Amino acid sequence: MIELEKLQVFIGIGESAFTMKRGSFQYKETIHKKEQLHLLKMEEDEDGVLLQYGDAQGKLCAVFHANRQGDKLTLECTNAPTEVNRYWLSFPADPQEKIYGCTESYAKLNLKNEKVRIWVAEHQNAKRITKKILKNTFFGKHPDHTLPFDQYESYYTQPTYVSSNCFYVHAFTTGYAEFDFTEPDKTTLFFTEQPSLQIEEASSFAQLSVKLSTLLGRQKELPDWLYDGVILGIQQGTPVVDARIKEALNNGIKVNGVWCQDWSGCRKTKFGYQVMWNWEVDEELYPDLKEKIAAWRKQGIRFLGYINPFLAIEKNLYQEAHANGYCVKDIHGEDYLVTITTFPAAMIDFTNPDAYAWYKEKIQTNMIDLGMSGWMADFGEYLPTDAVLYNQQDPMQVHNTWPALWAKLNQEAIAERGKQDEIFFFTRAGYTGTIAASPMMWTGDQHVDWSKDDGIPSVIPASLSLSMMGCGISHSDIGGYTTIMNMTRGEELLMRWEEMNAFSPLMRCHEGNQPIKNVQYNSSPELLNHLRLCTNMHVCLKDYLKQCVQETAEQGIPVMRPLFYHYNEAPAYTEESEYLLGRDLLCAPVLKEKATQRSVYLPKDTWIHVWSGKEYTGGTFLVDALLGQPPVFLRKASDAAPAVLQSLKQAVEER
Repeated sequence: MIELEKLQVFIGIGESAFTMKRGSFQYKETIHKKEQLHLLKMEEDEDGVLLQYGDAQGKLCAVFHANRQGDKLTLECTNAPTEVNRYWLSFPADPQEKIYGCTESYAKLNLKNEKVRIWVAEHQNAKRITKKILKNTFFGKHPDHTLPFDQYESYYTQPTYVSSNCFYVHAFTTGYAEFDFTEPDKTTLFFTEQPSLQIEEASSFAQLSVKLSTLLGRQKELPDWLYDGVILGIQQGTPVVDARIKEALNNGIKVNGVWCQDWSGCRKTKFGYQVMWNWEVDEELYPDLKEKIAAWRKQGIRFLGYINPFLAIEKNLYQEAHANGYCVKDIHGEDYLVTITTFPAAMIDFTNPDAYAWYKEKIQTNMIDLGMSGWMADFGEYLPTDAVLYNQQDPMQVHNTWPALWAKLNQEAIAERGKQDEIFFFTRAGYTGTIAASPMMWTGDQHVDWSKDDGIPSVIPASLSLSMMGCGISHSDIGGYTTIMNMTRGEELLMRWEEMNAFSPLMRCHEGNQPIKNVQYNSSPELLNHLRLCTNMHVCLKDYLKQCVQETAEQGIPVMRPLFYHYNEAPAYTEESEYLLGRDLLCAPVLKEKATQRSVYLPKDTWIHVWSGKEYTGGTFLVDALLGQPPVFLRKASDAAPAVLQSLKQAVEER
């Protein structure tokens, strides 16, 4: 908790310059003036404590108000010169503490010694692609190679962090900010607007999650059908979907859904097979889709689609939006066209009430009324800082909030149709407000490889950093998404990813952006059998997973948790290749190619290796990890242990 007497305040005047390319932002900050203030006076009032800060001459320059109630402290700048637009707050920090949150971090979980940009952006960005990266990462020669942290961006950032000393700090800000943990004994928070903070401590991380989610909101429980199988990612039209469903069922795979992201059509680009961003059924690919969705549903198979905040400029929905002035504008009053991969697109202006309502109606009419049971609500990171918005707000202050607006629109579309218990969507981008609106995140566009910063290993720190920001329900694309250059997905990677996602809230396949180049779940009899095995594992965890999700909905406690969440041991605070699934399952996915064993750290407890039945009582062990038997351990003291152990063993025996 911050000691108010030790708070250091700096104010200044500066300006920012942003340039965006395909969702990646180059940021340049120019500081014209920066001045340290001194505490002139500190006095109690009826609402808390007033802190008055002045310059070296003793002139009053800023007033802060602090209020402490039990374990919670709020701190707000209530007065400062109008010309001031830069603020730095510094306070003492524990050199031994670990820092989590702030951003969906892929290459590392603990952010102590790093400076974090609080700015939503496209994670896969052009500026990172160098010859060295192509050699070391994209061609898989050095999968453990990572970049300096300041070269990473993230789909989901939030001005919230959690300390290993069991307190959180959340800033009520929407503009660009930086959280600086590079000095061992000091934390510095930088803001481009008057700062307002809430700090709260707790006796346990579970209690801290309850408190943080009381502030930020909680995700809702998921529809029951989601736990009953795997959602197959399928494209290229109704005949292909029918054939794939039949093939999967004939191979004993429990299928609860098909996800056809190209339901609205496709375009083939240099990047790959991409969705046509015109949110109505492509009758050529999917004739009589409403009737087909109803027929598939009778088989217990739901239909899922795809949507994002953009419109293809060559299609009819854009023409309608353009005619009504529904798109974000540029400084010349024209529709702002943004290049995503290889083509330009327009974006709907969510600050325009009519445009917001129009887009929501398209979701309701063209997706919900069609019979969809869910969809990927993609993107949200791309609002340019030089855009002109309908409500005349500064896009610098709106950019970060765009993903939350996008999630809220989808949430309202479902609620207004009364389908909250039946339909869900999942989002990629996020900021403050997303947690209360989005039922599930997915960890974005991982590479189809073993690389630490972008491949299968990156899913775990990404999921755990989300959980420590308060986002407790997430999953990943099975097999990854992004193929660049000669990168391809092999059978082993796909099978290991299936194993990992079997022990997560949702199993969903993805063909990737280059389906022809990549192995798919049905590329061989062995792959079909492996998917059947992993799906059985997932389905047998239904009751356990539902209980975990219920904890998230009611208390904000995440489904996937870092090991330190329940174990106060030094290694637990830095472990980022394992996770707890709920309280009782410890999962250590295989993250290296050709591995048949892996080293597993087990906190002090009694753990049962689910495949051998062998008991461990804490320590680091080399464990067998054959395909189909990922290292998973069950806490012996769990009430659910006998039932979970029996069902997992049965799932394996059915192979």
